[in-house]
Amino acid sequence: MTQEALRPLVVVTVTYSPGPHLERFLASLSLATDRPVTVVMADNGSVDGAPEEAEQRYPNVRLLRIGANLGYGSAVNRGVAAYHNDDFDPEFFVVANPDVQWGPGSIDVLLEAAARWPKAGALGPLIRDPDGSVYPSARQQPSLVRGGMHAVVGPFWKSNPWTATYRQDHEQPSERPVGWLSGSCLLLRHAAFDQINGFDERYFMYMEDVDLGDRLGRTGWQNIYVPAAEVLHYKGHSTGRDPARNLAAHHRSTYTFLADRYPASWQAPLRWTIRGALAVRAGLVVGSSRRKQAKGRR
Repeated sequence: MTQEALRPLVVVTVTYSPGPHLERFLASLSLATDRPVTVVMADNGSVDGAPEEAEQRYPNVRLLRIGANLGYGSAVNRGVAAYHNDDFDPEFFVVANPDVQWGPGSIDVLLEAAARWPKAGALGPLIRDPDGSVYPSARQQPSLVRGGMHAVVGPFWKSNPWTATYRQDHEQPSERPVGWLSGSCLLLRHAAFDQINGFDERYFMYMEDVDLGDRLGRTGWQNIYVPAAEVLHYKGHSTGRDPARNLAAHHRSTYTFLADRYPASWQAPLRWTIRGALAVRAGLVVGSSRRKQAKGRR
């Protein structure tokens, strides 16, 4: 093995009181690659002690205190910047949620795929939900019609054709370029990430991965889905703590994404329409979520 291959691969994970998920993440990581790994926990203000305990237990884990809850993309950017130096792999790094459980060889399979796709800026594995079903983590970019119809009718008409096309529901798992990949687990190329200045920090949560994939594609890089690599995603880190708040954040991020794609002054009426439609939809789904929460507390 060459000295280059011996350089640790940095794995950045964003923690926010991750609880027992973090231990499963770290314990399974040894199965994901034969390479030396340094885990950077970019911590957004945990109060459960899990990141501190992990740093004590695992010699390859580093705790980077952000100082406040800046959101997912901002924390990743700081984690990457703090450990982007000659001591670590200069070409690739990994970003993953702390509620991911690594499949055997999953990172090595992504690295092997990267060698086959020299223009790959991001590569993502097949992601399974806890029940074993495949999560649609490799999707087309949400065009105004496709993304809009998915957003408007998706919650009420699950089998609608716009959602199926956007999520690529009828595609068989195959290694291929896609519009964007779930940010819950990504192998990223430093050169590509640096060229687009990392995650857009206007996104506190949600849509930052859609935006990342879009900007990579616009600058000539590819987003490559690699289903031969598998991880399990428990989705229990922070998104489930306040569903209503998270739904509202999702709608705000969706507007930011779409407004950026239609920035001209003559497109202002379109932006107003998008904002209004999203506000109505947010009111409906957030209200429904809060009613369910209230009923659950009775």
